[in-house]
Amino acid sequence: MIIKASDITPADVYGSRRQFLKAGLSSAAGLWLGLGSAESRGEVDPEKLTPRAAVTTHNNFYEFGTDKTDPARNAHTLRHDPWMLLVDGAVAKPRRFDLDELRQLAPLQERIYRLRCVEGWSMVIPWLGFPLVELIKRVEPTRNAQYVEFTTLHDPEQMPGQKSNILDWPYTEGLRIDEATHPLTLLALGLYGEPLPPQNGAPVRLVVPWKYGFKSAKSLVRIRLTESRPATTWNRAAPSEYGFYANVNPAVDHPRWSQARERRIGEYFKRPTLPFNGYADQVAGLYRDMDLSRYF
Repeated sequence: MIIKASDITPADVYGSRRQFLKAGLSSAAGLWLGLGSAESRGEVDPEKLTPRAAVTTHNNFYEFGTDKTDPARNAHTLRHDPWMLLVDGAVAKPRRFDLDELRQLAPLQERIYRLRCVEGWSMVIPWLGFPLVELIKRVEPTRNAQYVEFTTLHDPEQMPGQKSNILDWPYTEGLRIDEATHPLTLLALGLYGEPLPPQNGAPVRLVVPWKYGFKSAKSLVRIRLTESRPATTWNRAAPSEYGFYANVNPAVDHPRWSQARERRIGEYFKRPTLPFNGYADQVAGLYRDMDLSRYF
């Protein structure tokens, strides 16, 4: 896919947007942007950002269609404000959060993360959000909380792709509690200095940068802490192809293609896939002594 120069957000425009948000003046977005060093934000070596035009038009979001261009074309039907996110399960203080509460829960940070799709393409995206652990702490997990389940909105009238039986709806994903509370795991409310577009998972989504993109569930309506490992949508649909862990691992091929190389959207040539998507220094310890070819 070749991106035209006119589609790339100019650096001065993006930079001025960051300054605008840092000043706390974006009333439309209702966001506050707390910026620290790249190291404090958990980023890897800086890379060229994927153009916003590509980030918002090349998407996997089967609730709006299976083609990469379907979500941008169809997701206007999503009514994402007002919105409620239920957090419950093995917690002492289950509760619902509206968007204003989520925006005020913790200072929103910019996190420039790689996101790699299991199909072999990748992007570098400036997300706006806060570590998921900040939300989890508010509901006080009990000792029984070993996993976290994420559920996407199920409403076929708003999400026409759910009228098909291509997947078992609603879309669900899951993490271990230590993965969910890792500081890199982000609850995202925006990208490129603006609120999330519908096709990118508005109004709130998960971002787990060291895992394949399907783990980062979109348009979340429920986060449930559980004692046992939750079933997940793609693992139910094709367990031999989509494991529960879904860590980016170039040494473990998908049954139908190699994962050793990837193509960054906007580039012609492929590049080597990095273990844990380049975040091995931060997260490999979570899987010490695990056979990652078996627990893929």
